[in-house]
Amino acid sequence: MELPKTFDPKGMDERWYNRWMENKLFESKPDGREPYTIVIPPPNVTGVLHMGHALNNTIQDILIRRARMQGKNACWVPGTDHASIATESKVVQMLREKGIKKSDLSRDQFLNYAWEWKEKYGGIILQQLRKLGCSCDWSRTTFTMDDDYYKSVINVFIDLYKKGFIYRGQRMIHWDPKAKTALSDEEVIYKEVKSKLYFIRYAIDSSKDSGLRTNDSITIATVRPETILGDTAICVNPNDERYKNLVGKFAFVPLINRRIPIIADEYVAMDFGTGALKVTPAHDVNDYQLGLKHKLEIVDTLNEDGTMSNAAQLYIGMDRFECRKKIAKDLEEQNHLVKIEDYTNQIGFSERSDAIIEPRLSMQWWMKMKDISKPALDAVMNDEIKFYPPKFKNTYKHWMEGIRDWCISRQLWWGQRIPAWYDADGNFVVASTKEEALRILKTQNSQLKTQDLKQDEDVLDTWFSSWLWPFEVFKGLSNPGNEEVKYYYPTNTLVTAPEIIFFWVARMIIAGYEYTGEKPFENVYFTGIVRDKQGRKMSKSLGNSPDLLGLIDQYGADAVRFGILITSPAGNDILFDEKLIEQGRNFNNKIWNVLRLIKGWSMEEISNSKKQISSKSETQNSKLKTQNSFAIDWFENRLNDSINQIEKQFSAFEISAALKTLYSLIWDDFCSWYLEMVKPTYFVSTEDAEGTKTYIDQFTYEATIDFFERLMKLLHPFSPFLSEEIYQLLKERREDDFIMKASYPSALSVKNSILEDGEKVKELVTTIRDLRNRNNIKPKESLKLFSLSAVNESVMNVVSKLSNLSSVIKTEI
Repeated sequence: MELPKTFDPKGMDERWYNRWMENKLFESKPDGREPYTIVIPPPNVTGVLHMGHALNNTIQDILIRRARMQGKNACWVPGTDHASIATESKVVQMLREKGIKKSDLSRDQFLNYAWEWKEKYGGIILQQLRKLGCSCDWSRTTFTMDDDYYKSVINVFIDLYKKGFIYRGQRMIHWDPKAKTALSDEEVIYKEVKSKLYFIRYAIDSSKDSGLRTNDSITIATVRPETILGDTAICVNPNDERYKNLVGKFAFVPLINRRIPIIADEYVAMDFGTGALKVTPAHDVNDYQLGLKHKLEIVDTLNEDGTMSNAAQLYIGMDRFECRKKIAKDLEEQNHLVKIEDYTNQIGFSERSDAIIEPRLSMQWWMKMKDISKPALDAVMNDEIKFYPPKFKNTYKHWMEGIRDWCISRQLWWGQRIPAWYDADGNFVVASTKEEALRILKTQNSQLKTQDLKQDEDVLDTWFSSWLWPFEVFKGLSNPGNEEVKYYYPTNTLVTAPEIIFFWVARMIIAGYEYTGEKPFENVYFTGIVRDKQGRKMSKSLGNSPDLLGLIDQYGADAVRFGILITSPAGNDILFDEKLIEQGRNFNNKIWNVLRLIKGWSMEEISNSKKQISSKSETQNSKLKTQNSFAIDWFENRLNDSINQIEKQFSAFEISAALKTLYSLIWDDFCSWYLEMVKPTYFVSTEDAEGTKTYIDQFTYEATIDFFERLMKLLHPFSPFLSEEIYQLLKERREDDFIMKASYPSALSVKNSILEDGEKVKELVTTIRDLRNRNNIKPKESLKLFSLSAVNESVMNVVSKLSNLSSVIKTEI
């Protein structure tokens, strides 16, 4: 078969992936082998493949394919997360386009639409992962809203409630006005924003002190003038001489003239703003604490959608940011606005909707985290679970030691509904069914009926389901002690991003120890963030995120995998450049041309095997065979040395470095040096004087084929499609012989003396070629080499061939 001159991955990727799937090569069942297990960080059911997914899943696939070739029972479990906020937002948008409002639907009607959307769009990202070459066991695909998984989440909630870890209470929370739900601390992303600082004058109530002249007003500074409508006090530092005479007096809130006290508390920084702080307990976490301490009134001036409430008295129904503009204008007109200054501050944004969050006092469900998290902290600090790179241990430790209670309720319909049941008086019980709840509540009120009970409207935070992922994908809770969870759990390696170290990693470790008594995984590999050449995080809004599927179609999955991995050390951000993918494509072309070269040798050798080589050619061939023996010995040792190095790099999770080592071994040592050393010369056959034929001895040919095959096995985890294609074309294979079923190369001993001789060859050849270039001596022109010291004959034979030397003469000065 004649091979194309240029490698073209089009059609090849899909052809091989279908063959692998047909032969069920990714599927895993418990057996006597050592298991190697990875559970995929479940992408949101709303997700589509982007560069972060490509990096994360390429690394997982590399680890799984390598383990599979090492004879382990490799199991990579895929699946998706129901993503409460993101999915509900998508469904609401879809309904809006159909002219339907969520508020016009019952909960069940809305959920029917949500499931319809999920079935239509929810598996897109899993299909896209196949294009990347991911060798997941698709028969194990799990969804966090599957029936068994759903029941396990509910049972965990009930169990933790009974243990006293879960409680219901009114506290200040982060509120997403766009998604209309509570958020946990970790779901708030703080960004530096250019704002305005408004200096507002409050009149002092001097009705009981007509002689007051020192201060007839007090000025505060705020970036949120719309919240003054919820002010219930002004606070100053008791040590601030400017305001001592005002403590205990009253001021009036501008525009609405609410009379509020002036209080003192050392919390107030005298050197910030004017040293006087407006206190709005309903709209600021710190103000809320001051309000509790000083027993202040709470006035909530915002609706759940971020518009002004009736309690604001003014601007009712107006969006909070529109109100900010309007109130600033009105304050100025009524002489309350002293000045406006530019101000840079940190503002919290919703991690899901990107809306500016609002602090809000709300009744929510909470989970106590301090005691339950201790085993998870110890496990990482004691290296029972190892982090790569280790620097993230400090980040983890800092967060875990300062861990706060987790707000686990969300004001949504899509998700696991909280199993709490209320009677008309507000009494509630936590139970798995309404019938069980009724039985418990009847002990307090025997007249209650089923229709008297109402289930909590909220659902659980998405992370409250995904923290069970490592064991519940094997039904470790829904079917405890089953054969699969005993075999596959704990899992081996988690590959994830550092930004969810608290959202997910820490919580999985907590759940693992709480519900299995074991760690959920042995190692955690943290990837970096993929950024553009300017260092900006890739995002749709910036338009700097490439079309990943388009890149796969253009360059092939192997080139994309190469490009995303070649400069991505663990935990460090990656500056992505399409030129890296082009480098991967060029690498593939280089390997393809090696195949064409070697297959050319094999065909020529077969055509010459029946011919008699001239005696002159036999002499030359004997010399060549000596040269080739050195080349084969050298590359065998170079290969073993690299395998040892790659093994160490994988052990340290230096996966990008391992790819670089392999890249150099193939491109430089194998292609540029070894193949040049053994490349056949041309001889004229005595029986066929019409043309020249390439002759290579069988020993060299077979050694070269063996080297190439071993290199492809090393390459397979990184470039699965190309390596399979080369593997199949190198030799005749059985129908069921695939490279991923072949044994991963293991190193033998290394002779350093041969490696040193190889370096001498490189040094001498490079020097001679440089001399030719500097002196304009053509490569075809033979040279004599005069040597001051004796050089290994095998080395000089190879140098002579590569440098076109007619002789090497030992001489003295």
